[in-house]
Amino acid sequence: MFESIKMMNLSPNFWQTKSLLEMTDSEWEALCDSCGKCCYRKYIQGRGKRQKLYYTRIACNLLNLETGKCGHYAERFSIEKDCTKLTKKNLPDFHWLPDTCAYRLLYEGKSLPDWHPLISGDEQSVKNAGIFIVNGVHENEVIDWFEFVIDEE
Repeated sequence: MFESIKMMNLSPNFWQTKSLLEMTDSEWEALCDSCGKCCYRKYIQGRGKRQKLYYTRIACNLLNLETGKCGHYAERFSIEKDCTKLTKKNLPDFHWLPDTCAYRLLYEGKSLPDWHPLISGDEQSVKNAGIFIVNGVHENEVIDWFEFVIDEE
């Protein structure tokens, strides 16, 4: 990733000097740490104050389970009808993003963690820090979702 960041011609530490709204499309895309968690299915139980969000090991069929990246990124919306696009405008609606998500962290005025590839320069740092979901399965291979719940937010 470090090389690809250089190739995208991004300013060093742009996330510290620009707001999310000021970022270019390339900078916005570079914030993604490729944990893939946004592409894993979630389960919401209850309503209101009793509502709980559970993450699962069930991934969108397009997610590469080894890299955490979409296998058909440019065409994802036409292939997967329920794929949603995170934008600068709708970010507040994505309250289900994990606490480790760079978009969420910066939106909440927090810093990126040391393991984030923009800081570490190592795209494997997400896996090394234990952020990456292991033993993921694709949605088309699952019958009972409850067997794959991994945690609650």
